[in-house]
Amino acid sequence: MIPNGVEDEEKFLSAGISGIQQNAFYMHRALDSNNLKDALKYSAQMLSELRTSRLSPHKYYELYMRAFDELRKLEIFFKEETTRGCSIVELYELVQHAGNILPRLYLLCTVGSVYIKSKEAPAKDILKDLVEMCRGIQHPLRGLFLRSYLSQVSKDKLPDIGSEYEGDADTVVDAVEFVLQNFTEMNKLWVRMQHQGPAREKEKREKERSELRDLVGKNLHVLSQIEGIDLEMYKETVLPRILEQVVNCKDEIAQGYLMDCIIQVFPDEYHLQTLETLLGACPQLQPSLDIKMVLARLMERLSNYAALSTDVLPEFFQVEAFAKLNSSIGKVIEAQEDMPIAGVVTLYSSLLTFTLHVHPDRLDYVDQILGACVKKLSGKGKLKDSKATKQIVALLSAPLEKYKDIDTALKLSNFPHVMEHLDGATSKEMANVLIQTILKSKTCISTAEKVDALFELMKGLLRDLDENLPDELDEEDFKEEQNSVSRLIQMLHNDDPEEMLKIICTVKKHIVTGGPKRLPFTVPALIFNSLKLVRRLQNQDENAPEEEASTIPKKIFQILNQIIEALSSVPVPELALRLYLECAEAANDSDLEPVAYEFFTQAYILYEEEISDSKAQLTAIQLIIGTLQRMHIFGVENRDTLTHKATGYSAKLLKKPDQCKAVYSCAHLFWVDDQDSIKDGERVLLCLKRALRIANAAQQMSNATRGSSGSVLLFIEILNKYLYFYEKGVTQITVASIQSLIELITTEMQSENKTADPAAEALLASTLRYIQFQKDKGGAVGEKYESIKS
Repeated sequence: MIPNGVEDEEKFLSAGISGIQQNAFYMHRALDSNNLKDALKYSAQMLSELRTSRLSPHKYYELYMRAFDELRKLEIFFKEETTRGCSIVELYELVQHAGNILPRLYLLCTVGSVYIKSKEAPAKDILKDLVEMCRGIQHPLRGLFLRSYLSQVSKDKLPDIGSEYEGDADTVVDAVEFVLQNFTEMNKLWVRMQHQGPAREKEKREKERSELRDLVGKNLHVLSQIEGIDLEMYKETVLPRILEQVVNCKDEIAQGYLMDCIIQVFPDEYHLQTLETLLGACPQLQPSLDIKMVLARLMERLSNYAALSTDVLPEFFQVEAFAKLNSSIGKVIEAQEDMPIAGVVTLYSSLLTFTLHVHPDRLDYVDQILGACVKKLSGKGKLKDSKATKQIVALLSAPLEKYKDIDTALKLSNFPHVMEHLDGATSKEMANVLIQTILKSKTCISTAEKVDALFELMKGLLRDLDENLPDELDEEDFKEEQNSVSRLIQMLHNDDPEEMLKIICTVKKHIVTGGPKRLPFTVPALIFNSLKLVRRLQNQDENAPEEEASTIPKKIFQILNQIIEALSSVPVPELALRLYLECAEAANDSDLEPVAYEFFTQAYILYEEEISDSKAQLTAIQLIIGTLQRMHIFGVENRDTLTHKATGYSAKLLKKPDQCKAVYSCAHLFWVDDQDSIKDGERVLLCLKRALRIANAAQQMSNATRGSSGSVLLFIEILNKYLYFYEKGVTQITVASIQSLIELITTEMQSENKTADPAAEALLASTLRYIQFQKDKGGAVGEKYESIKS
């Protein structure tokens, strides 16, 4: 039918265009001289070029548009002829004498357009005549373009209500009948194209048909523009006739396109009132048709309609839209047993979106949809199909986005069952969506039951679901993910201490199996949220009996001890030590001496057994000293034991500078401002003197190994400690000792073999400025500092 090679086709197109141009030239000359006979002769010859069978639809369209432009000029001429006295009826008869049927019918349609405009005969009669006459062309391509031309020239001349061509009472029926008849014939021609030519060219024919589909679809658009079509007529006549043609054509391409056209061109309220009819046609369509896309578009259209205004919602309730759609989807899925899971989930996802717009208050509908999805997924295990998992994420995300409230999602019993079918990576993605929803809405999850349900949904983030699955997340993404989990843990709250304790236990149950990568993020979050409860109880229970007041804190501290122990599997001893000290301080504020002592004991064990890096040891000792200094609950024996251990650790540090810093920090353990029982000036002085000896030893070692006396920074730091305790009133710290230390530092700074140290110089200058500042204050403080010569 179509010659081989693009070059041949171009040649035939070029020849056709040339023929049209040549005959159009002579036609124009005849028109200019008002020679009707020649005008008809050359226009018929020009239109004969459209009789070709050698062009593809795309090339034929180019040829048709050339002829169409010329026909518009011819139509104007025919109209002018009637004003000059030429009978339009005679002209209508005259053009039917053209030799070939195709040019004859094009000319007939052109004159028919002028005939209708003249109003010398009812529009309905002329249109009926034209649509019947066009049956003479049964070649699919030529017939489609001819009928497309008829549709084009007649669309503004239909006998519609309010139109100038309106006739008797049944005028709209005539207009509808004309368009439907033309549509039916065009669709038949379009479908027939599929069955012409060899089977090997099937794909090529399908592509060509796709290029022509708009010619057929325009008829439905014209129908939708007819003012006289009310709901009753649409329901009783228009839709059944269209659907009859769609179903009977038994062509997958035509059915898919035309169903989409129906959904797109006719009003939403019409779809709603004819929902049963429209859905009833779906099971009758070809099994190979992707019916899910048709239903999805229909539900999307109705969802958007419902979203426009709440005033339209009663219409949805009246026609029981949800029940009909749900039933139809069930039938389609049942009929198409081989429908892929992605398709099934897409349908339920569209139905869920529709439900959330129309019935936002009906959680039972939402759960019903999820339940139907679970039923279809049962026995499938974890889904491997990426399209299916993507659709499930969309399905589960819809209620979260609508309600912006995780509480609502947790009421959906089938929500977790759907999530069970997600693979590890997608489960984590969905868990992230859940967390972000909570964080954005700042929702407070306030019961242990809800927390348990939520954390079960989030298990993809809390532990490795598949040991064989490689962790593809990069370090930054993983940290961000776990930080979100930590923020969520911090948001958990209930005013009732007993319920909050249950929440803590529930979270602990879920996070302890998180593995070495996750525990350093989740454990601190739970520890600090638990400590918030302890602090709250301290404020609430000041007037409560002692036994009652300490019951819950004791339970909490027992749980905290177990949680921190879980970190030993990581291991992160520095973090665990910090957490033990935080808990010890909280136990101190709760007046629980045995608990606080136990936490300190655990911290000391960690220091001795796990922390070996010298830098980490110094940091750990300084943390221990700082925390121990703030403790007021310990009796003399317990405090002496812990203090003795801390000073012992300080003296055993490997590096001399570290030893020095730790030892002078120990001085704070023997002088606490708000505790009169801990003010031992002798021990303070002993620590500072020992620090001086270590600093001196460090300097001598530097001199021996590097040939220079090294930095005096340690001496300046010790000087600052002397000044601190001098100011606090430690009588053992005298002006003489401070003065001699200043002189020692000054001498060392001026030493010839001294290495320049900008940090030491800056600290010394700052210290001397402070002394001068205190002198300038005057009063008791000024007098105290007056005798220090700086």
